[in-house]
Amino acid sequence: MSAQPTALSLLPDGRLRIDWSDQTVRVYKPRDLRDASPDALTREKKSHQAEKPASQLTILSPAEMAPITIKGMNPVGHYAYQIVFSDGHDSGIYRYEYLYELGEPYEA
Repeated sequence: MSAQPTALSLLPDGRLRIDWSDQTVRVYKPRDLRDASPDALTREKKSHQAEKPASQLTILSPAEMAPITIKGMNPVGHYAYQIVFSDGHDSGIYRYEYLYELGEPYEA
């Protein structure tokens, strides 16, 4: 069985800290989590960006340039979290295994 979250907290710098049942602690930047959202719309957007020729630059809207923060996390059964971001995005379901992979080791 894979590791389960045992504690969630937001650090003063805005990163998410998750303590896991295997005694590891991992941290997550909100922008990285948002960009890695497993929802269909985000995956479709990424596939369209990959199809663009290298000479075309993507123009970002002001909303896309704004800092992203985590506004909430809702459990989905006993296997995932739905993360609510400051830009209103909340349709990604982050399975525990996926969340674990996305994190970086925490160094105090």
